[in-house]
Amino acid sequence: MAQEASGEIVIERVFDAPRELVWKAWTDPEHVAQWWGPQGMTTRVDELDLRPGGNWRYVMLHPNGSEYPQKGTFREIVAPEKIVTSAEFEVTGDHTQHVIMMYQFDELGDKTKFTMRHEQITPMDPSYKEGVAGGWNSNFDCLVDYLPTLAPTG
Repeated sequence: MAQEASGEIVIERVFDAPRELVWKAWTDPEHVAQWWGPQGMTTRVDELDLRPGGNWRYVMLHPNGSEYPQKGTFREIVAPEKIVTSAEFEVTGDHTQHVIMMYQFDELGDKTKFTMRHEQITPMDPSYKEGVAGGWNSNFDCLVDYLPTLAPTG
């Protein structure tokens, strides 16, 4: 589900995995590199310092060789419930989007309700909003596919 307010995109998903597992996939650089990015892309995690004031930097790699760097600074970490971070996403070579991201992980028994708030700091061309929401949903589809590989076998 995606809701859009002025300068904000909200996406909610329910993942079929316990919160601790979703948190691990989201916060461990080895796992992030396995699922982050829209389908068809891979990601290189250059930095992930998960603490308030710590920085992160990911580079999404397109099969055609294009690179899409993104970076930010963590503002708040409440493990395994919440992450708040600044973020800079390079949209084109001369245009960068500055946003504040809030990720909320709510426990639903053996599932996790995930809420993402993407709040624009720099103005966003209205035509980008649909692409941004679509990109995030594709990203979360990749996480859906990756989570079973982390599930403990019993």
